[in-house]
Amino acid sequence: MNILYGVPGEGLGHATRSKVVMAHLLAQGHDVRAVSSSRAFHVLDAAFPGRVLEIRGFHLAYKGLAVSKSRTSALILRTAPASLQQNFRQYQQLLHDFEPDAVVSDFESFSYFYAKAHGLPVVSIDNMQIISRTRLDVAVPREERGNFQLAKNIVRLKVPRSRHYFVATFFTPPVSKARTTLVPPIIRPEILAARPTAGAHILVYQSATTQHDLVALLQQLPEQEFRVYGFNKEESHGNVQLKAFSEAGFIADLASSRAIITNGGFSLISEAVFLHKPICAVPIPAQFEQWLNAAEVEKLGYGRHFGAITAENIRAFVDGLPGFAGALAGYAQDGNAVLFANLDACLAGLAAE
Repeated sequence: MNILYGVPGEGLGHATRSKVVMAHLLAQGHDVRAVSSSRAFHVLDAAFPGRVLEIRGFHLAYKGLAVSKSRTSALILRTAPASLQQNFRQYQQLLHDFEPDAVVSDFESFSYFYAKAHGLPVVSIDNMQIISRTRLDVAVPREERGNFQLAKNIVRLKVPRSRHYFVATFFTPPVSKARTTLVPPIIRPEILAARPTAGAHILVYQSATTQHDLVALLQQLPEQEFRVYGFNKEESHGNVQLKAFSEAGFIADLASSRAIITNGGFSLISEAVFLHKPICAVPIPAQFEQWLNAAEVEKLGYGRHFGAITAENIRAFVDGLPGFAGALAGYAQDGNAVLFANLDACLAGLAAE
């Protein structure tokens, strides 16, 4: 089949997992072209030269550590006209030598609109649909209910009436809608090949570098060794090592870590669960999906969920490491086999039509 694959540019998690699925589809003999934006485009273009078109995507705007709804809305309204014009030109270019039979969307809108305009079936593969296509098995506190409803509305409107939804997840709430299959998280080959060991250090991933007191805060726990990614610096501060970005270095530090401290991002949490690393999750405010991931980490006994990084919270997390490691020991996943088998069957059914 000829498959158009839509990948959003916001964050690199979409790109890394879509790269895994695209490689599988190409290996199965499908002709795959992708559309993406921003950093995700460059990641995919390097992996699949000549198969990726750059479009303009929408991006989140932040105020401090939190997502700003007003700034995000203003940014979208300001950039939407030019973005739509460029994307229309790119799709015209695509039509010259490629006619898709189906569209796969990783929470990406423009490929979805293309599919609907041309009467093509859409297959959704992402983790966000967990919010609207299952009955959540954690209690949502009052202060998160507004974020929950907003996220649910956005997810419902993103790729509605798709032929099937494959939802990547490390937890399994009851499915509430038809044409929905929960699958284990998509794990990149580098993580599949990693051999986890129990080192002495705790890996810290800081995506929002506005928390400038992080080093001083971690130094309040001199008995712990921390390796911190996110500031893109190589510096030593006693028990705190700031690490410049390196994919190989990050994976090695993750695989050999004692535990991790991160936000509520799905990709790193999923990799930590796969490698059986206890997780201290501090979600970015106003991002309900991150709150949900962190809440599920604590519910499953894989780690702790906190509203802020503090020395007291980290001590509480470290004290519980043996129990978290015990809970994680029961997690098992056969690579990406479950998703691939279900996706292949789905596409075979579409081809038969």
